[in-house]
Amino acid sequence: MKGKKRYVQVGVGGRARFFYEAIVKDFKQTAELTAFCDVNQTRMDYANKVLQEQGNIPPIATYKFNEFDKMIAEQKPDVVIVTSIDRTHNEYIVRAMELGCDVISEKPMTIDEVKCQEILDAIKKTGRQLRVTFNYRYAPHNTKIRELIMDDVIGDVFSVHFEWLLNTEHGADYFRRWHRDKKNSGGLLVHKSTHHFDLVNFWLGTQPKTVYALGDLMFYGRANAEKRGVTKFYNRAYGSENAKGDPFALHMEDSETMKGIYLDAEKEDGYIRDQSVFGDGISIEDVMGVLVKYKNNAILSYSLNAYMPYEGFKVALNGSKGRIEMEVIESSYVNAGGDKALEGAVKGTTITVYPMFDAPYKVALDQAKGGHGGGDPVLLRDIFGELQYDRFNRAASHVDGAMSILTGIAANKSMATQLPVHIDKLVQF
Repeated sequence: MKGKKRYVQVGVGGRARFFYEAIVKDFKQTAELTAFCDVNQTRMDYANKVLQEQGNIPPIATYKFNEFDKMIAEQKPDVVIVTSIDRTHNEYIVRAMELGCDVISEKPMTIDEVKCQEILDAIKKTGRQLRVTFNYRYAPHNTKIRELIMDDVIGDVFSVHFEWLLNTEHGADYFRRWHRDKKNSGGLLVHKSTHHFDLVNFWLGTQPKTVYALGDLMFYGRANAEKRGVTKFYNRAYGSENAKGDPFALHMEDSETMKGIYLDAEKEDGYIRDQSVFGDGISIEDVMGVLVKYKNNAILSYSLNAYMPYEGFKVALNGSKGRIEMEVIESSYVNAGGDKALEGAVKGTTITVYPMFDAPYKVALDQAKGGHGGGDPVLLRDIFGELQYDRFNRAASHVDGAMSILTGIAANKSMATQLPVHIDKLVQF
C-alpha cells in the first residue's frame, strides 16, 4: 500500500464535519488531515475539539482564509478538501491546483458559468484532478436504477419525470442561512438540484443539451407570509419572543454543535444562522419546474418544492421496453443540527418495474444505513479508502460536476429570460 495521502480542509461549517471526522475515525491508515482553513477561528477551534473527542487527535494547524497559500506551502498537502460557502469554491479549487494539489469539492462545484469556466481552464492548465462528492450516486436504490438501465431492463430511456420534495424542516433551512441569497448559492436549482440533475446524467449516461425553467418565491419571504395573514415577525430566532411559538424557527442554543460552530462564532464574522424564513432579502425560489433535453434526445420534466409536508422524491423512467417507478421517503433534518447519519437517511423505498408485455414486479433492495440514502458511508470509502473496481463508475469527475451545475445554471438563466438555454453556449471544455 502507498503512503498516506495528506489532506487539508478549507471551510469548516456544517457539512465539513462529514469529511474531517471520517478521516480521523475510519481512515487513519490511508489518510491524514493536517490543517483547517476558515474565515472564523472559533469554528476551527470547535473542529479541533471534535477531532480530539472523536479520534483522540491533538489540535491540527489552523489558518485564516487569507492564509491559504501559506497553509499549502507549510503543510504540503496532496489534496485540498473544499467545503466553504458555494460562491468561493472556484477560488480555492483554482488556487489549490495552481499550487500543485488535487481537490475534492463538496457539491455544487461552483454556482455560475463564469466560475465554472475558471475551474475548467485551471484543470487544463495544471493537469490536476478534481472530484465532486455526489453521495446520492452511492445510495443503493439510486445505484440500482443505474444497474437496471445498464442491464437493458426497460430498453432505451426516452423520458424521465422527477419530483423532489423538501419539507418544512429541511427545505425551510435553506431560507434561514446564506443559501437564501442566490449570489452565495446559485439558488436551489444549483445548490440542491445538482444532486438530482447528476442522478439523471448518471442513470442515462448522457449530458444535458437544452434547458427551460420556471420558478418563483411563493411560500417563504415576508410578503408571502403577510398575504397568508401572519402578523408576528422577527429577524432571527435567538432572543426573539415572536420566534418562541414559530415552528419554522431554529433554536441554535438547543444544539451543542450549532452553538459551537455558529452561535459562539458570530462575534468573529457576524454570520447569522437562524434568520427568519419569513424575512426580507430572500432571492432564491421555493417553487421550480424544469424541462431538459439531453444529447441522447431523452427528455426530463423536473419539479422541486421546498415547503412540503414530507421529505423525499418520486421518479419515473419511461423506456422502449417498459417503465421504472421509484419512490423514496427520507428522514427530515437540519444541517449540523444532529446526527449526520440521519441527513437524508431513508425511511422507505420502493422500485417497481413495469415491463412492456409482462406483469409488473418489485425490485429487491439492500437496506443501507447512513446519510443520503446510505450513500455517505460508501462515498467516504471510495474517497479515502483503497481504490476498488466499480462497475457503475460512481466516482464523479469535474466533467460530472460541471454537467450537473450547468443544468441548474441554465435553468436560472431561463427563469430570468423566459427562454430556453443551450448548455454548449455556457462554457467550453
